[in-house]
Amino acid sequence: MSRLHDGQKPFFHFGGHLRKILPSGFRTPAKFRTLLQNFEVSLDRRLQNLKPKNRSDVLNISWMTQAIESLSETHNDVKSLITNLQFPSTDWDESWMDSYLNDSLKLLDICISLSSEVSRLDQGQLLLQYAIHLLNVSDGHPPSDQQFRARDSISEWLQQVGPKGSNPVTPRSAKLEHCLDILRELVDTLCAPKIKTSARGRILLRAMYGVKVQTIFVCGVFVAAFSRSTKALVGLQVPEKFLWSSTFMDVQNDVNSEIKRLFGDGSLTVLKDVEAVDGRARELLALTENASEAFSSEDAEMLKNCVTDLKEKVENFAQGLDLLSKQVDGFFQVVLQGRDALLCNLRVSSEQPKVGVCMTLLS
Repeated sequence: MSRLHDGQKPFFHFGGHLRKILPSGFRTPAKFRTLLQNFEVSLDRRLQNLKPKNRSDVLNISWMTQAIESLSETHNDVKSLITNLQFPSTDWDESWMDSYLNDSLKLLDICISLSSEVSRLDQGQLLLQYAIHLLNVSDGHPPSDQQFRARDSISEWLQQVGPKGSNPVTPRSAKLEHCLDILRELVDTLCAPKIKTSARGRILLRAMYGVKVQTIFVCGVFVAAFSRSTKALVGLQVPEKFLWSSTFMDVQNDVNSEIKRLFGDGSLTVLKDVEAVDGRARELLALTENASEAFSSEDAEMLKNCVTDLKEKVENFAQGLDLLSKQVDGFFQVVLQGRDALLCNLRVSSEQPKVGVCMTLLS
């Protein structure tokens, strides 16, 4: 049974998936076992790389970038596995195709929402860059009118990243709520569909289970971070016979527990980079509270140091957001290409040459 990490009644339910994926006593050719082992070893290694070394690693932009990049790699590994198994989608059970198409459509919706959130943060840091420009003290004390405009810009940033609940329901919050619904559906369908008895089918479904578990975890963490809510966190129980099970459970526990702690302490966000920028922005707002051109030498030095430090933090934040944005867009393309390849195969399954062209997208 999955569980929420905010003390509320769980709404994610699943069970019995392993018995459906791996019936006891089945035999698998050695070459297929090797392919599966390689896939699971790679998944385990990626999950190990997501283990936070200390609290400061949960959640920062660097970790999030690594997590979404890791997810793209696992999805690509599934495509390679399909090719190496010589198991084109035209040989799949119809229910598998339906499940893949439904899940991929949901993931595209989540990607769009996540991309929108990253873009919102990027637009927000531009407000701070403008304020920094206005408060440039290299040519002396900034005029009072520039201080007022800088304060307005900083205040707008603070409103964007401020505590949830200060604004009514918006299209943004509605999109994130939709992501919660999608995550519920993904967990509810984590149980494998009716399967064939072929060894290829069992290997494929085992790999698909792995990529789906990682997808639910990573997307859940992203949605929790952007929505400032623990509702998206899922406590998945992965059976021990999966090679990567122990690593996944450790990563999930460490990350979810830290996010729960952060929100329990009243943090406005779990994004450490936002916290760092926000703290300096508030200091700068306080220093310019009584806008005046008659700065004391001590106040002028404090303002200069604060502006310099904020500038460095904002620049690092902007660079991190750029990398994160590229990885989110990259994951969107990975999912979209896989979906398009499957649809292409279904459309031209009776035309073998065209099918071959479509399958190159899955390689």
